[in-house]
This record gives sequence, C-alpha cells and structure tokens, in this order.
Amino acid sequence: MPDLLGETTPGAAEVVPLDGGSRAYTYAVPRSLLATLRVGHLVRVPLGNRVRLGVVWRCPADPPEGTRLRPIASLEHEQPVLTPDVCRLAEWMAEYYGCSFNSVLETVLPSAVRTGVRPVLRRMLTLARRPSDEDLAALRRRAPKQALLVDFLAAQPGPVERNKAAEGLGIGQSAVDGLLAKGIAAEEAKVLLRTAYDDPFAEAESVPSAGPALNPDQAAAVASVAASLDRRQFRAHLLFGVTGSGKTEVYINLIRKVVAEGGSALFLVPEVALTPQTVGRLRSRLADLGAQVVVWHSHLSAGERFDAWMAMALGQARVVVGARSAVFAPLPDLRLVVVDEEHEPSFKQSETPLYHGRDVAVMRAKILGAACVLGSATPSLETWANAQAGRYTLDRLPSRVDDRSLPAFRIVDMRREALHAKGVPLLSRELVDGLRDRLAKGEQAILFLNRRGHSRALVCPSCGVSAPCPHCSVPLTLHRTDQTVRCHLCDHRAPAPQACPACRSPDIRWKGHGTQRAEEVVAQLFPRARMARIDADTMSRKHLFRQVLSDFRAGRLDLLLGTQMIAKGLDFPRVTLVGILDADLSLQMPDFRAAERTFQLLTQVAGRAGRGALEGAVVVQTFQPASDPIQFAKRCDYEGFAAAETGRRKEFGYPPGRHLIRHLFRGRDPEKVAFIAERWVREVERELPGAAEIRGPTDCPVARIQELHRQHVWYLVPAVAPFLRKLAPLRERLLRDDSVADILDVDALDCG
Repeated sequence: MPDLLGETTPGAAEVVPLDGGSRAYTYAVPRSLLATLRVGHLVRVPLGNRVRLGVVWRCPADPPEGTRLRPIASLEHEQPVLTPDVCRLAEWMAEYYGCSFNSVLETVLPSAVRTGVRPVLRRMLTLARRPSDEDLAALRRRAPKQALLVDFLAAQPGPVERNKAAEGLGIGQSAVDGLLAKGIAAEEAKVLLRTAYDDPFAEAESVPSAGPALNPDQAAAVASVAASLDRRQFRAHLLFGVTGSGKTEVYINLIRKVVAEGGSALFLVPEVALTPQTVGRLRSRLADLGAQVVVWHSHLSAGERFDAWMAMALGQARVVVGARSAVFAPLPDLRLVVVDEEHEPSFKQSETPLYHGRDVAVMRAKILGAACVLGSATPSLETWANAQAGRYTLDRLPSRVDDRSLPAFRIVDMRREALHAKGVPLLSRELVDGLRDRLAKGEQAILFLNRRGHSRALVCPSCGVSAPCPHCSVPLTLHRTDQTVRCHLCDHRAPAPQACPACRSPDIRWKGHGTQRAEEVVAQLFPRARMARIDADTMSRKHLFRQVLSDFRAGRLDLLLGTQMIAKGLDFPRVTLVGILDADLSLQMPDFRAAERTFQLLTQVAGRAGRGALEGAVVVQTFQPASDPIQFAKRCDYEGFAAAETGRRKEFGYPPGRHLIRHLFRGRDPEKVAFIAERWVREVERELPGAAEIRGPTDCPVARIQELHRQHVWYLVPAVAPFLRKLAPLRERLLRDDSVADILDVDALDCG
C-alpha cells in the first residue's frame, strides 16, 4: 500500500474496495467532493460492471499518466469511517502479521460499516432564540401550538427529538415547520445510539465525580504519564501494581486530564462483560466534563455497533471502553491508550489476522505520538522485558490502597488430603472449614476451577476404552445438567453413554471434575448457601453475567463458583476467602508458557480476596506445592518469578529473548499435510539459511480439530519483519495447494 503522506496532485484519490482484493484503485474526484473528501471516507466506486463500497486510502493521489480515470460515484457518509492513523496501522498489521491486507481491513472495519448500514438519524430541535414577551404574546394569539412548542423547548436542558416533541404536545409537523421558518427553533440531524435503549451498563456502579485522593505512588504514576501527554510524544508506560493497588484510579485521572484538554482516550479491557464497575466509574467521573463514554462489546447488534462507530467518527464519543477490536476506534485527537490487564491472552485474536490487541495498541499510540499505558499486577514477560530494557517506562504501585494487606496465602498439598479420604477430595478440609467460617460470619467467598462441565473423560475399567471426540483429538466432557457429552473445541454433542461404547459394560467411570461437579459438592456441603456458577455454559444469556455480579455485589449471593471468567476485573469488598481448586491444572499443558500462565492466574484470582476493610485469605489446592509458579505466587513475588522464568526461557531460546512465529498447516489428509510441511521446511532451510531457528514440522499437541489434521513449524527470530519479508515470496511460490491451508501466527500465544 502507498504511504499516506507526501505531496500529491489534487483531483484523484486511491480507494481500496471492501469486498475482496488488496490493491488500491485510482479514481477521479468529482468537483462536488474536492473540498470534502479525506482519507478514511467510505465511498461508492465503479469497479468492473458493479458499484462497490470502498475506503479512501490516499487523498489526493498521483493519477497514472495517460490513464482516463473513472470518477468516484458518491460519498457514503459525511464523516470518515477510519482515521488516517488507523489506515497506517492497518498497513503495518498486514506486514507485521504476514497476512492479506483485505483480511486486516475486514477486521479494522465493523461488518455493518463494510456492508453499508446507514446510521439512525434523529431530527433534534432546540430553541434558537427566545422571543420577546410581546412576540410571544402575539404568537399565543395567532399560533398557539407554536407558542406551546416554544414553552416546551425553553424548559428542556438540551435538544429534543422532533417527532417525539410534536407527538407529546399533540401538535402537527406544520407547527414545527412554522417555528423553524421564523428562526425561533433550530433543527439538527444527529446520530442517536441504539445502545441508548439497550445499554447493559446503564445501571453500572456510580461514584462521585471527584474521586478519592491519590496516594503518593498513584500520584507519581499519574505525573509520569502526564509528562508524556504534555510532551505530545509517544511513550509506552508499564503500570506495574499489585492487585488492589488502585490502577483504575490512575487510568481515570489520566483520562480526565485528556478529556479536559479536548482530546480522546481509549480504554482496552480483556472482556467488557467483566467491567461494569469500570464503566460506571468512568461515566460518573467524566459527567462533569460532558464526555460521552461508548462501550464497544460483542453483544451489540450490527446496528448498535454501527451507531457506536459513527458516534466515535462524528466526535460525539470522546472515550471508548472496549475489548480487543476497540483498538481501531475512529476517535479524533486520540491522545491516550490504556490497556488494562495487558497480560491477558484474550487480547490475542484467534482468527486471521492473528494480531495482539496490546501490541497493536502500542503501535497505534506510536503512530499518533500518544501515550500508552499497559497495566498489570502480573505483566507478560515480553512487556516486562521491554520495561527492564528501558523501552517502556516502569511506574510502580507496590502496595494496596489504604495500606490494606495482601491476602494470607495457604497451600494445601492434595496428595496428603488423599490419605484422609477415599480417593482425592474435590475440596480440602481447610477450604471446607474456611467456607463454613465465612458463611457463618455473613462474608462472601469465591471458588475458582478452570474447567467447565462435570467430568472430563470417560474410562471403561473392563476394556480401557475412553470416549474421544469423533472430530478432534480430545476426550469428550460430561455435562450432567443436560446429560450430554461435549467437545469443548468443536462443540460436538451427544447423549451421555450409559454403557461402554466398545464392550457395552455398564460399569463405566467418569474421571476428573469441572465446575458442574464442584457445584454439586458445594451444594451438598452448604445447602443454605446462596451460590451462582459462572462459566460459558451458564452465562449464555445476554446480560446474565452482569445480573449475577450485581446480585453478588448487593449481598444476595454468598458464593461465586466459576472459571477464569471470575479471575479478573472483579472488586468485591466483602469477599474474604478465595479457594483455588486444581491450581496446577494449567501446568499440565504442553506449552512453554504454562508456568507463566499458572503464576498469573493464581495471582489474579488470589487478588480478589481482601479488597475491602476485612482481611482476606486464599486457599490453593495443588498436587505440585513446590513448583515455582505456586511458590512465587505465595510470596507475591512477580519479579522473582520473572527473573527465574526468563532465565529458563533463555536456555531454550524462547520469547522474550526472541520472537516466536508459528506456522500452522492443516488439511483433511494427514499424509498430505505432513508431506507439504516437510517439503516446505526443506525449501526454507535451503533458500533462507540462518534466517531463523526452525523447529518442526511436528504434530500439534491437539493433532486434529474439526476433522482437520494439524502440523506446525516454529521459527525463532530476533526480528519479525525482516524474516517475513524474505518468507513472503516463498509462500507465494510454494504454498499453492488449496487442500492444505497454512496460517502464520506471529508472536504466538496458543501453541496447541
């Protein structure tokens, strides 16, 4: 794609069509659009025998010599749907992630924008001038309905919708037109967000606009980032603070500064559904500045997403809170980008383009010369390495607000627990006693188990046969609530077998346990406890998660039991006990990041306890009590863990010392997948000797998903872009077999 900057000839523009292809076409700009057309505008252009939607990518542009240009047909919206910095960001993404430009464009622009959905425009009325007493008296005699409308508009705090005002007052549209003709009333077409009628955060927690006084550490962090904002130069900051240290207050103070000075801010969170408290705080604390906060989340309808997007493009929204895809929000004068819980894997896209929202956020801030704040109590080792090397500024919040103590951390060796029970109990004696004590005191508790379902695998003791998914290389999980077995990868479902599928023995056994089984055990032990289970199976209904959290916050629930959905973004002052079941579950994953993820998960879940005036405690049940992640989490020693884990990674050449690019090959024929992957590696080693350390090809840990057999190759490189530039022509020349797809995953997080 061409550079967006530079001197060009007026009268022509380069447009990228939205329905396929990666090249830009040059069009003549009609005289009617010469003064208004800008980069990022959505236009209709002739292409072949059709008129298609496209985005203006360069304007003005150099027209090809001796070529007669076809003109742009029409302008779709008065306001650009993309900002110039996002256009440059899209170009960088296509190069850095080694994917087609069109796939990036599909990601950057919401589908509703790409398909030409129109905004819902409301005709809004205001009082342009107040008539004198004499004129108003005359109006009451000659046009009483117009006078009635004047009185109504004068009493309103802001614009009102024309149709609703006329209907409510019982007057016709001619009366409104008459008042407009006299210049007494004024009319404006305004985009009205459909989310205003169905806003899941409308009743979010409200707090005073002033906010609490910052402690010295928070004030120092705000001052550090504010200095970057004042210089209007790019700088990335790592806000490294223990759980409960008040990182959100730092974010809010910085956002207030930006909004008060006329700029915009972007606030990225791992999952918007988990952050009603954050949204409520932002809206309350920005109300006095008149800043509209838009929430960008996956449950919006296509129309709602379009309206929210246009509200940003029109400058109506100055602050956006959203998950990964909100990083492309078309905010004008964006000065601050915040990425909360930057370590969360959910910031990594699972479909092409496989971008990381955190890294894209940093790059967008760099393009704009804005400040970027990455916040976490357990930063990713990549971010920590950048801070240690001085590429990011490190701002610390070493203690909880109001000097509250961190929760007491108790490790229970489940091997010893098994000696006192028949088999391994789901809940240890210490955790049961702790729950009983908290419930008796009227306090609250959270139980964490990162596996949904009832039991994870079927085993027949007679013949040894298990029940694997017919489409994937994983066992089926029992779901007792509807007596089905399910695959958590492809969602295959079948009735739960009552006998062994091989030998028909009725003596089958289900091994392992998930949240459904845990719910049964807790209900048996504490039948009076008011409990809710939070996982992907129970939270399928829109807004249900928010309702459960609201009930828990209001004290209508005593216990929350759930998966990693409850491990982040929750702040409940009355939670004094957190129980972590199967704490080493993630250590069993065949992934070099297993230790890092285990440490992060334990620290984050433990951080939900003791966030109020009452002291908290954490009970960690494990079969590997001496493992590094568990021991470092017990001491709340992130820096010790990071040093030890980085040293181990360095021995094997893993990130953060080098970049990992995962090259995935998949197809229905396992032999063909293996042949193409092996041939590919031989060619890369022959044509690009020494360009990367290559590992593989080998079967993926999950060798088959949805009938597709999978192999992968790892490239470990010091820099991504130079290697991919060398790799691109080889991919174009050698990987042309449609029966085997190949996908590049730059800075891969999922190696399964």
